[in-house]
Amino acid sequence: MDRAAKQALVTTMHEVFKDTGVVVVAHNNGMVAAQSAEFRKKVKEAGGKVKVVKNNLAKLALKDTEFAGIIGLFKGPTVLAYSKDPIAAAKAANAYAKTNDKLVIIGGAMGSTILDAKGVKALADLPSLDELRAKLAGLLNAPATKLARTIKEPGAALARVIHAKASAEAPAPAEG
Repeated sequence: MDRAAKQALVTTMHEVFKDTGVVVVAHNNGMVAAQSAEFRKKVKEAGGKVKVVKNNLAKLALKDTEFAGIIGLFKGPTVLAYSKDPIAAAKAANAYAKTNDKLVIIGGAMGSTILDAKGVKALADLPSLDELRAKLAGLLNAPATKLARTIKEPGAALARVIHAKASAEAPAPAEG
């Protein structure tokens, strides 16, 4: 890779890091191409991206971003997983690392918060943004449902009492 291409890559990655919610750094300990492709697919399905960048170039790209604190993690064969959603990349990387021992999560960052491997796992265990939205919608919808049931119930109870009273006072059918 020539100097201009390296500079373009650093500039591109710098812009990516400015618009990212979470970065996960992992060691790629001998994953074959098929495994790397599967990992990329899983992270992409979750809404993130995977990038393999030389450590020196990644360190240059991270300078002057809120993720600059993870520069020390770039030793050995590293791979980056990142996403705008602060949980998506961590969740996908953690799930894949559970099934493939050749991908070892070493840390990451969520904004300016530096995470170790346990921190990334804890982040991955949180519900995603879509799951939180669904739960919030359910919580907001529940009071309206309860209110409608409460308003309807006295009228239904009165109707049952009137029906029971009418049934009790009705003349018995004549036996024939």
